[in-house]
Amino acid sequence: MASALSTDSAALDSCADCSWNPEGASFPEQFAWGAATAAYQVEGSWDADGKGPSVWDTFTHQGGDRVFKNQTGDVACGSYTLWEEDLKCIKQLGLTHYRFSLSWSRLLPDGTAGFINQKGNCSFKIESCAALIQGVDYYNKVIDSLLANDVTPMVTLYHFDLPQHLEDQGGWRSDATVKAFDTYAQFCFRIFGDRVKLWITINEPYIIATLGYEKGILAPGIAEPGTGAYQAAHNMIKAHAAAWHSYDRLFRKQQGGLVSIALISGWAEPFNPNSLADQEAAKWHMAFCLDWFATPIFLDGDYPAIMKSKISSTCKRQGSPLSRLPEFTEEEKVMIKGTADFFSLNYYTTRKVKYQVNTHSQISIFADKEAEEVTDPSWPVATGSSWLAVVPWGLRRLLKYIKDTYNHPIIYITENGFSQSDPAALDDTQRWEYFRLTLLEILKAIYIDGVQLKGYFVWSLLDNFEWTCGYSSRFGLFHVDFENSALPRVPYKSAIEYANVITNNGLIKSHE
Repeated sequence: MASALSTDSAALDSCADCSWNPEGASFPEQFAWGAATAAYQVEGSWDADGKGPSVWDTFTHQGGDRVFKNQTGDVACGSYTLWEEDLKCIKQLGLTHYRFSLSWSRLLPDGTAGFINQKGNCSFKIESCAALIQGVDYYNKVIDSLLANDVTPMVTLYHFDLPQHLEDQGGWRSDATVKAFDTYAQFCFRIFGDRVKLWITINEPYIIATLGYEKGILAPGIAEPGTGAYQAAHNMIKAHAAAWHSYDRLFRKQQGGLVSIALISGWAEPFNPNSLADQEAAKWHMAFCLDWFATPIFLDGDYPAIMKSKISSTCKRQGSPLSRLPEFTEEEKVMIKGTADFFSLNYYTTRKVKYQVNTHSQISIFADKEAEEVTDPSWPVATGSSWLAVVPWGLRRLLKYIKDTYNHPIIYITENGFSQSDPAALDDTQRWEYFRLTLLEILKAIYIDGVQLKGYFVWSLLDNFEWTCGYSSRFGLFHVDFENSALPRVPYKSAIEYANVITNNGLIKSHE
């Protein structure tokens, strides 16, 4: 790990790289070409057919400038009623795969009491029957129409939109949510698993933990510095593992699917590659981001040793004999270890990282890691997201790191995207250049670094409700006119170019 983190931006490029131009190379056979969406961001119909409220319904309805112009996902792209229009976009691209999420509170309005599982039989409460049936019908329609068009569904069980009823009982800070998630997962496996063979349990637990329960800037808006993120992450890891075991024990033999968890990470490059302090800080950054979740799930059932050590020593200096990082029991470690059938990675950007001393007066996860993130001013930045610097080579490094650290797993890039500000030009040349350069780095990762990368999903199929940015940040391959009640979808240039890549299973070599 140290050598990979301490090299400069060209270190991965060997002489073999110089003699091989990935432009014009084909991707492996059966490579998965996809795009992704999430229920709250596209579906709308926030209370239709008895759907229960999620934390994002509550968060946006509270106003207070939490979201750009106090916008909400109440209507969004209208995908709940306009699914056929989304399917047209999918077909126009020629996608082989489509990743979408289920709305937990659309299927089980209160999150927990929608059904009781007794020896494989489901009995439903009367008050939740109508909502559940409508929700099941909708997702059945999505899944069946995808399969009818030779598109493989990849289904995420939970993408940020926890049922509000569960949050009222403690949300991800409560052990009860672990059991509720497992029950919900079993229900989804039972209802949809005969047709869905690729499952994601939880999307980006790092974001939920740090921004939802530490900083409180995303739903549910809980600000508990130094403890909230650790407790939420602890329970999400246990919930994921419980669901994986439920699938493995009850459904895998008959259904033959695969289950993973979607982890988001950038690459951490030492700010000064010759500084031992910055090299260590880059390691710490990776430990407190990707490895926080990947180490217990893919390696040994426990948190990274460096993370445990840093938090423990900081707590002692702050006068606490106990670490703020919860501990897994030995039984839980055994349960968590090995609970992923592939590595699901969401990548957007990279940061340079330098050592930042913690005076130990501040209590927060970000102070604990003693690593400051810096964006190189030479890196281009997406017009619609000030945080999204264009660093395609960082993805190649990250993929190599995952290969070397996590026993050479099969990897799917389940999100990668570039945003435009609103109003967005249909001729999105800068975005396509981001995708083109990213795909070139992916080809290097596959053919030079030997990474087992099996698929790539663009975020996102459609312009959508982009969390606190509302509709001002546009990630879609298709433009959505949110001022028009028909919500028409129109392809950007990047959509047309991406469709060509899919058709050719590779980038067409430039003759310039």
